[in-house]
Amino acid sequence: MINLQEVIETNKMIEQENLDVRTITMGISLLDCADNDLTVTCEKIYNKIVLLARDLVKTGEDIAKEFGIPIVNKRISVTPISLVGSACCRTPGDYVQIAKTLDKAAKEVGVNFLGGYSAIVSKGMTKSDELLIRSIPMSLACTERICSSINVGSTKTGINMDAVRLMGDIIKQTAEETKDADSLGCAKLVVLCNAPDDNPFMAGAFHGVSEADAIINVGVSGPGVVKYALEQMDAQSQMSNVKCEMSNVGCELANFELLCETIKRTAFKITRVGQLVAQEASRRLGVPFGIIDLSLAPTPAIGDSVADILKCIGVEHPGAPGTTAALALLNDQVKKGGVMASSYVGGLSGAFIPVSEDQGMIEAVETGALTIEKLEAMTCVCSVGLDMIAIPGDTPATTIAGIIADESAIGMVNQKTTAVRIIPVVGKTVGDTVEFGGLLGYAPIMPVNTFSCQRFVDRGGRIPAPIHSFKN
Repeated sequence: MINLQEVIETNKMIEQENLDVRTITMGISLLDCADNDLTVTCEKIYNKIVLLARDLVKTGEDIAKEFGIPIVNKRISVTPISLVGSACCRTPGDYVQIAKTLDKAAKEVGVNFLGGYSAIVSKGMTKSDELLIRSIPMSLACTERICSSINVGSTKTGINMDAVRLMGDIIKQTAEETKDADSLGCAKLVVLCNAPDDNPFMAGAFHGVSEADAIINVGVSGPGVVKYALEQMDAQSQMSNVKCEMSNVGCELANFELLCETIKRTAFKITRVGQLVAQEASRRLGVPFGIIDLSLAPTPAIGDSVADILKCIGVEHPGAPGTTAALALLNDQVKKGGVMASSYVGGLSGAFIPVSEDQGMIEAVETGALTIEKLEAMTCVCSVGLDMIAIPGDTPATTIAGIIADESAIGMVNQKTTAVRIIPVVGKTVGDTVEFGGLLGYAPIMPVNTFSCQRFVDRGGRIPAPIHSFKN
């Protein structure tokens, strides 16, 4: 059982080290809202969301106030809409109507984002899936709070290259449709491989068909807490070295064993805070508790950076030799510490490395230490993938599709979730900076390899699943 004393022990983390619960996300099944009539479907969707989530924001605010734990976001994830709209949507415009309904419901209950404008096409696309995908640019342009995700591959099925090629075009169209807002629509669109059913983090959140009618998922965060713990570890080591020098006794720096133990203990404490919030929100809302996602999710705030943790571990900037190994260590120890704190760890659970949302990552790009190619290597060992990366607006759709294919291959072969949330900012080029605002931060435009992959992505069909996928 969790008691309030455990939360009191984390007061310093909250007050001084940027510890927060990043999101309470209510997952809602909309399968029972499907109808042959589009108007009826929209009415059912709106009514169900408002009925179940009407107290979500207030409950989050009450818990934050009572326990002194910042809860940054309150969100909703829903059943992939391509399933819900399959019976009533005949054109992309029909899906746009559902997107507007979802946005209206999100505004009514006060959540900041609603995820699930999604399709799962890892092995093939139905007509409904394709209609939803083709509606994404307009849907994200005419809504404020809707997030969209498309799963194009998995370890079990391989990679649907038809969907990958189409998403290259869709991302470009979304950038064009939202160019007046620096192509912001692309920041709410992610392409995934091995997407989990219970992810509380946007833009990839949706409510899986294997889930209950409604659940509460919580995503915790705390890069600043881990950074502080490592700084304290090094400070104590330095004091020990001074004492050793004074007594002419040899001393060593803190080794990897101590480093790993420090991260694990810190992750445990962070996750326990999330467990308390999740259980309390579940009780008050009368909705079953789903999972804790213990990802280290940075913000643009100074001191709340995964990049700074990597610096504490020992690299001058993310991108320097050793960065991938340091990130692998961090990700693994966060998971090991977190799974001891909760019986229901799920979602993505690891270290996020979004460029625009992490001040340390931004600085690494600006100094030339970090490139897209190095980021791709880092995604082999961490959560998510190429995230919140701004690129020149004239980048070809085929190049974007190639980047998606590369990242999907990493996820497929390594049996992990990977994703691409990339933003070709219309009118911007390398050397420019784009401001997204809020938690999305700002980003320098990163150069992209200009050699063509068009013949590769235009072949069509499906890249087969790897040999180790056959486990039946």
